[in-house]
Amino acid sequence: MQKELTVSIFETVGSPLCVASSDGQQVYERLAAALKEDCKVNLSFHNVAILTTAFLNAAVGQLYGTFSEEHIRLLLKVQDIQPADIEQLKRVVENAKLSFKYPQRFDQAIRDTLGDESDGE
Repeated sequence: MQKELTVSIFETVGSPLCVASSDGQQVYERLAAALKEDCKVNLSFHNVAILTTAFLNAAVGQLYGTFSEEHIRLLLKVQDIQPADIEQLKRVVENAKLSFKYPQRFDQAIRDTLGDESDGE
């Protein structure tokens, strides 16, 4: 029988304010450990009041650099999330999938946007 685990973001972070990437990293570490063991994970957003992209990138987005999309889709389920936060999570996931699939394009886009620091040197 496959193990199943619920990861409460509120309990992991210890706050309803999920804004810092360092807090997202704590969530990521719990999720990654469970996914490595092929454990089904219910990611609970219960009691989360504020959610930022930085937090979601760290907590969920970086999973796509470690695991296949199929593995994540099979084992990770989201629950208790607000409708507005679902849209934000979808954007983070789509951006993460693209950035890990085409890292050179994303690096170039960042250089184009911020300017290449080696220019003029």
